Amino acid sequence: MKNWKKIFIGIVILVISLSFVYAFLVIKIKFILAHKLESAFGRKVSIGQLKLKPPLNLELINLDVDGLVNIGYVYISPSIPNLLSGKLALNKVRIVSPKISCERSLPTASVATDSAVILNKPKADKPVEETPAVAQSSLKLIIKSLKVMSGEINFIDHTADSRNVTVVINNIDLNLKDLYTYPVDVVFNFNLNGRLPWKSGEPDGKIYLEGWVNPYKKDMSADLRVEDIDAIAFYPYYSTWVDLEKARIDKAKLNFSSQIRGENNNISAQCHLELADIVRKVRSPEEPQQKAERLTDAVLDMFKAMNQGKVVLDFTLHTKMDHPQFGFENIKSAFEGKLMEARTNSGLRPQDMLLWPGKMLQGGIKNGTDLTKAAVDGVFALGEGLKKFFEDAMNKQASED
Repeated sequence: MKNWKKIFIGIVILVISLSFVYAFLVIKIKFILAHKLESAFGRKVSIGQLKLKPPLNLELINLDVDGLVNIGYVYISPSIPNLLSGKLALNKVRIVSPKISCERSLPTASVATDSAVILNKPKADKPVEETPAVAQSSLKLIIKSLKVMSGEINFIDHTADSRNVTVVINNIDLNLKDLYTYPVDVVFNFNLNGRLPWKSGEPDGKIYLEGWVNPYKKDMSADLRVEDIDAIAFYPYYSTWVDLEKARIDKAKLNFSSQIRGENNNISAQCHLELADIVRKVRSPEEPQQKAERLTDAVLDMFKAMNQGKVVLDFTLHTKMDHPQFGFENIKSAFEGKLMEARTNSGLRPQDMLLWPGKMLQGGIKNGTDLTKAAVDGVFALGEGLKKFFEDAMNKQASED
């Protein structure tokens, strides 16, 4: 009987000792992990709860990187052989319900660089931070398999001309394999899909992305597809050269796809933009058709005539992998080029172009002055570039005649 008591007491002491050791390890690991993440992101990091699962698997609950991301749940399975050899390598990382907040702001007067992306959530009690110093301490890490489930990205762009543009991508699922955070000649593969909810109540957009990247050689290949884009949601980007009200455009839906290929840091993206649907505001029979509306119809007909009845825009984007750039100016330039191509390929004179969709333009735009004014006021008024093109063309033709 006494032996049983001793065994019982020994077990209790062992359990208590292991509990203390476990608690110590959890606290120590939690502190070390938070410190490493703070060094990597240059931001305050908090971990709500950390659990240690045999043999050395970790579970993190409510991980928050201040102003950047909040993650509901993280599961980490390290590679023990790599750990024993001094390498920080993870076999599996599972991230559930991450919420990322990022903003793009115009540079201040003291900053002479292009507009930067600021990853933070502004707070009243502290100044807004600029681009995080992620590179202060390089975290050398290998992740063999990374999966993100039910992610969300909230992006606010303060650089648009008329007002802020807010884009939300939710239901994000990401699969990534063989990721190295330091230079090594290894290709990692990825695929991503997500949803784009629109405030207008339109059906959600859908985004798909898959491909591979070699960060060491700066080579890549990826295919991007975005369906059911609510073009009205991005109106602040093109409000200075488009007037939706005068063109009587109520809704417009776009599809976008791109084949992205990169070699030695040089990226070439073959882009395809298609107008999938357009809804015009109802006009009463007695209300006259404005010139901007007639110009919109004319340009749409020109595009359809060039693309078997479809309104599509194909263009190539050239940029750098380590400094990718893309904006609505790329689309604007491609559109201007398409109009010039329509005139060149058709062999029409400028006045012929004005009369191309004759029934729609009868009684409307009949000369260069009218066209210029309509272009500036209308939905496809492309600013001074388009204006100058038609004015020069008309002047040249007039002198030849």
